[in-house]
Parts: sequence; C-alpha cells; structure tokens
Amino acid sequence: MRRMRLIKTHTFFPSLRAGLLAGVAVAALLTTSLPSSAQEVGSNPATAPAPVESTAQPQDGTLNSNPVLVPDKKTKLTRDEKKQDKVVQSKDTKKQLRKDKKDNPLVGVDAKLPDKQLFDKALDANKRGHFDVARLDLQTLLNTYPDSQFQMRAKLAIADSWYKEGGTAALTQAESEYKDFITFFPNAPEAAEAQMRVGDIYFRQMDKPDRDYAKSRHAEEEYRLMLQQFPESTLVPAAEQRLREVQEVMATRESSIAEFYSTHANWPATIARYQTVVDTYPQYSHMDDALIGLGDAYSAEARYVRTLKLPEAGKARLEKVYDDQASAAYRRVVLEHSAAPHVEDAKDRLAAMNLPIPTPTSEQVAASTALENSRAQYKLTDRVGLILFRKPDVVTAARMGEAPLVDPKPTLAPTVTRQVYNDFNSALNPNAATAKPVAAPVTDDASATAAAGTPAPGTPAAPLQLQEVPTEQGGSGTSAVMTAVPGTASGGPGGAGSTSMGVEIVSPSAARSADDNGGLRAVAPANATPLPAVETAAPAPDAVNDIKPGTQPPAQAAPANGKRVKPEFDKSDESSSKHKKKKGLNKVNPF
Repeated sequence: MRRMRLIKTHTFFPSLRAGLLAGVAVAALLTTSLPSSAQEVGSNPATAPAPVESTAQPQDGTLNSNPVLVPDKKTKLTRDEKKQDKVVQSKDTKKQLRKDKKDNPLVGVDAKLPDKQLFDKALDANKRGHFDVARLDLQTLLNTYPDSQFQMRAKLAIADSWYKEGGTAALTQAESEYKDFITFFPNAPEAAEAQMRVGDIYFRQMDKPDRDYAKSRHAEEEYRLMLQQFPESTLVPAAEQRLREVQEVMATRESSIAEFYSTHANWPATIARYQTVVDTYPQYSHMDDALIGLGDAYSAEARYVRTLKLPEAGKARLEKVYDDQASAAYRRVVLEHSAAPHVEDAKDRLAAMNLPIPTPTSEQVAASTALENSRAQYKLTDRVGLILFRKPDVVTAARMGEAPLVDPKPTLAPTVTRQVYNDFNSALNPNAATAKPVAAPVTDDASATAAAGTPAPGTPAAPLQLQEVPTEQGGSGTSAVMTAVPGTASGGPGGAGSTSMGVEIVSPSAARSADDNGGLRAVAPANATPLPAVETAAPAPDAVNDIKPGTQPPAQAAPANGKRVKPEFDKSDESSSKHKKKKGLNKVNPF
C-alpha cells in the first residue's frame, strides 16, 4: 500500500492503468515503424548507408554471396543522380575565377616549370601586399630566364607592384616602368593597359579644382594619348569615361575662376574664362551656369555703356553689340540645354530683354535629356568621401558622348579687351570702320607699257649700247662705261619724267689719288682743329731722410738685459684684457 502511494505520488500518469496503456501504445508504434523504414532503405539504395565489409573470411573458404555486404563497384548512376552530384559554382565564384584569369592569363599553364613557379610565387606575394618580395622574385625571373615566355608579364607585374604600393615615389617609379614596357612591347595587347595605368597614376594624384591642376593636365594628356594610340583596345570605354571626368574637373576650375572675376567686375577676364569653358568642355555638368554667366557678363558691359556720356547713335550701336551677344548665350541654354536645371533662368532673362523665347526641336530635347540622365546622383558614400578625402568631385560627370581629343585655342582676356576697343571704335566711327583701302585700277599691260614709253611686247627691243660717262677731271685714271636702253633716257621719246635703269661699269686704273673716295665725303667731325698735346706730370721731388744713417732714437734702443719691457698704462684710463690676470679678491673687484 505504501509502494502504491509512492507510485501515485511520483509518476506522470494519474493512475497505474493509464501508464500501462501508454507503454503498450508506444510499443505498438515502434513495431509498426520498423518494417516501413526497412522498406524505404531497401527501395532507395542511393540514400542507404554503405555497408561495412567484414574483414573476417568465411571458414568454408567461399566468398560471401550477400549482395548487401559486397556492393557492386560498376553501378551506373542515373542522369538525375549525376545532376544531383554535380557541383554548381556560384556567381561570386565565377566572378573571382574571371578576375584571376584576367590578372594572370597564364594560370595553370606549365605549372611545373621553374620560371612559372617563380612567376606564380611573385604574383601571390603581390596579392598579399609583399611588394618588395614580389619585385625581387620577378627580377630574379628576368635575370635567370632571359628566354622565358613570362618575360613580358614579369615586366608588367613589376610595374603593377609599384602601382599597387602607392605613394608619390612608388607611383613615379610605376610610370617609368609602364613607359618602358610600352617602349619594349608596343604591339602587345598589354601596352594599352600600361598606357591606361599611366593615366590612372595621375588620376589618383588629382587634387581639388581650386588647387594645383598639373596632375589633371597630365592625366588628360595620357588618356588622350591612349585613345589615339590604341583605338581598338577593350579599355577605350574606360579611358573615355576617365577623360570626361578629368575634363569635368578642368571645367570646374575655369568656371570658378570666372565666377571670381565676376565678383570683382572684371568683365573681360570673366568673358574669357567662360568662353573657354563653352568652347573646350561641351559636356560640362554646369554648362547652363557657364552660358548664363557669359550672358550676364555681356549684359554688364551693356549696362556700363549706358552710363557713359557718348553720342546717342554710337551708344545705341554699342549697346546692341553687347545685348546681341548676351541674348545669344541665353538662347543657347534654352535650345541646347533644355533639360538643364537652370533653363528657366535663361528664359527669364530673355523675357526681361523683351526678346522672344525660342523653342527647341525634338532632337535637341532628346539629346539634352539623355545627357542629363547619364549623370550619376550623389549618394551618402560620395558625400562622405568628398568630405574626408581630398579628391575632386566627378560624380556628376557625363557618362555618354565623345570627349574632345584636341583643345581649341583658348580665349584670353587681352584678346577680349582688344575686341572691346574695336567695338567702341566701330560703334563711334562707323565710317572709318567700314572704309576700305581703294585699290589701284587694273589696266591692260600693253597700254601701261605703251604709256610708260617702253616698247610693246610684240616689238623687238633695241640692243644695249655702251656710252662713255663724262668725268670732271680729264686726267682721272678711272674710266666708266654706262649701258642703257635707247629711248629711256631723259632726252629720249619717253620725256623728261621717264625713268631709266642702266649699269655703270667702272674700271679702276693703277694710278689713283689717295683722296679719291668715289664721290663720298669722309666721315669727320665738324671742327677738324687738332687738339693740343697732352701735358706730362711734373717730376716728383727727391726724398729727404732727416735721420742720419747709423743713429737710432733712445726710445727704440734694446734693453741691456735683453728682455722686453711691457709698456706701462693707467688702469683708470685704459682697459685691456691682455694684461696680468687678477688674483685673490681682486677678481671680484670690478674696478
């Protein structure tokens, strides 16, 4: 009775009968589930566990004929089973394999060769950031195996290691290595990659537009050189995009300088900078702002003209010149940049000038819309990067269109200033501006020669004759002969006003006067009086020595004992640091 009470107290079931019934039910479930699981294992041999072979041999010497214990090694898998066993590579794995193949096209090729092993070792060290070790292995490859097939890839890998290392000195060395690679292998496909990397070197060192733009200028030159030398390369789209980004930075710099000049009312410099942006960088993201700024500069010039005290007619003509240039800039914004954010400002300015607002064509609208849609939008990472790092803003650079490969002639402020002077002169003096030099009347050659007294081309000319030239002195030793065309002299039919040309043949004789200069006057001063002779200095007096030779003053006599005596001095009047040093308490006494 006590045992039953304990069972009732500690058991999960309310009664003993309920516990027995539950045990019977669990036993029944177990007995029904075992045969079904055995059938499933027997029906699906692919999922069944491999049987463990018995290492004990049968005593009767016969092999075990149980097929379950001895599996069939030649069992063929079905198509579905092969498909299940096939390993499918993920997208990331395929991407990494393609990247490795691009970095090292010779991966897996002749892997047992010593130069290939050295090359693979260097690439692995380069990936791990051990650039010095990688360059040492690659240089060993170049020196040890001069005929290796990895020579070209090794030189390019050395340049890549310098490029990946970064830093000013490393990038300078990388540029030199890339240039050497292009020199040695100009026709290799990797030469375009090397030229692209040279541009990337300068692109990485570009600063903000308000800083030094030397790196930007070099990057623009290198990318243009890449597009011109390797137009068939697969890297051309990337080079074009980088060139557009570099030109975006250059245009931003020119535009910011123009804005600075506009704040100081230096309108010629403002016009020069904005005009350079418009002509050189057509894909600038803020081209609408540049054109509006150009129009505002011309409008400011027109307002300045209105304040001048000039004749009304000239002032009106000068105002019209600047108003036309301003309206042309505003119309260009409305027509060519209809999808730009500041097109409404251009329309407002045209309306303020009482000018009609043009309507762009469908092609112009489509081109402007496509250009604006190609520009990227700012993201949080872009803004954080621009704040933390000193790099230029190229987010809004265009992603389409051909970047110009040659810069047009820039517009300079002195050129604009000269044009302003010309506009003032032409507006105030229209007659002088429109006057043209009168050309000489065109006459017939035959009539002109007949009027000049020369024979016509059809008539033969008389032969040349020699004439003696009269001389003033009959005894002169020089004879001259003049050759002239008859009828052309002053006394001929041509009249006194006719001109003639002859040749004077002068034959000098042996005896010729010294003063004969051929009729030319000698060069001499007007006053030919000879100058007086130069006076010589008086002789110096003889030196007189008052001291008799052999005598010496007493003060300079040597002492009898042969010792030099120091000159006495008064300490109250004289001061010297070369005398005898003080001793004892005298060192403290400053007097």
